[in-house]
Amino acid sequence: MTRQEEVLTRLAECYPVMAALPASAQQRLLETAHWTRVPAGGLLFDDHQSCEGFPFVIEGSVRVVKSAPNGRELPLYRVAPGETCIISSSCLLGHEAYNARGIAEADTLLMLLPKSEFDALLAEPAFRDFVFHLFADRIADLMQLVEEVAFHRLDQRLAALLLGKGRVLHVTHQQLADELGSVREFVSRLLKGFAAQGLVKPSREQIEILDAAGLRRVASGSRDS
Repeated sequence: MTRQEEVLTRLAECYPVMAALPASAQQRLLETAHWTRVPAGGLLFDDHQSCEGFPFVIEGSVRVVKSAPNGRELPLYRVAPGETCIISSSCLLGHEAYNARGIAEADTLLMLLPKSEFDALLAEPAFRDFVFHLFADRIADLMQLVEEVAFHRLDQRLAALLLGKGRVLHVTHQQLADELGSVREFVSRLLKGFAAQGLVKPSREQIEILDAAGLRRVASGSRDS
């Protein structure tokens, strides 16, 4: 197996659409794509930055957030291997700069497809379907996020965030606040309230779940206010 065949096989493992492309399109992709490795915490793109290409995540993950002038951030979504970034694709399609920030959550290996090749591949039905299916999935995720932020109280969202991750969570109050698009002081106050109710036992960079059923009631909004 040649080097190019090995690269294409690895890509197709994460992105099956690659195997559905004609051989000529596969060859152009391999010849024009750029590979980059970004360390954990590294910035992939930022507000008002021009979009240089269409990213494919091969290893690691990318956290996409919207930042406010006061420094607060609202997490929009994550991009894992096999997925890609709706904001990048919308910037390429609309010839616009980024309006969000992308941060590597772990050491991340990316393949970046230049805009010219992205435009050319949109003529291929398999790739075009892949991009539009991505839009549909991400829009559904963002609508769910809008619903949570607009209609659920912060205590409900915090309770839901704590559930499903095991009995002991190794996480800081600041990390929880970042996930919720809130501030640490509010999250700390809510955790103190949860502890007083016997739902959790917070300690330094750790939260022990004592009453998962109680947290589920808070998350559902079924408890008395």
